[in-house]
Amino acid sequence: MSRVLIVHHTASPATHELLEKAREGAGTDELDGVEVVTRAALQATASDVFAADAVILGTPANIGYMSGALKHFFDTIYYPCLEETRRLPYGLYVHGNDDATGAVRAVESIAGGLGWSPVAAPVVVIGAVTRTDLEACWELGATVAATISS
Repeated sequence: MSRVLIVHHTASPATHELLEKAREGAGTDELDGVEVVTRAALQATASDVFAADAVILGTPANIGYMSGALKHFFDTIYYPCLEETRRLPYGLYVHGNDDATGAVRAVESIAGGLGWSPVAAPVVVIGAVTRTDLEACWELGATVAATISS
């Protein structure tokens, strides 16, 4: 069975909604052989990444950057995962109140340094979460899972 790891910092109702939809999409019954594992960014480890066949990252945009929790995740897994997880498929969702450009750029830069491969455009939500945003997160989850489905 293939595994999608969702690493998230869910600090608000908005980021919780996005997490739930990404998880729902990744676990859709339309895909066979995919297990979805969710870890809070402060608890996720290199072992979680090694056991994953794809990753979905979720973060609020805090003061123009990814959350400190997601940055901590990257800090702890970067060197242990640097060589062994190259080409790992990943997706990203970000919620911000004003602008999420810096958060997206930072995550893409670190994921690129790890050699991870984006499989979809980031889902960026500014302000209140809409039905369209939730559908986009569902699609993100399903797209990431489809890359590893058996």
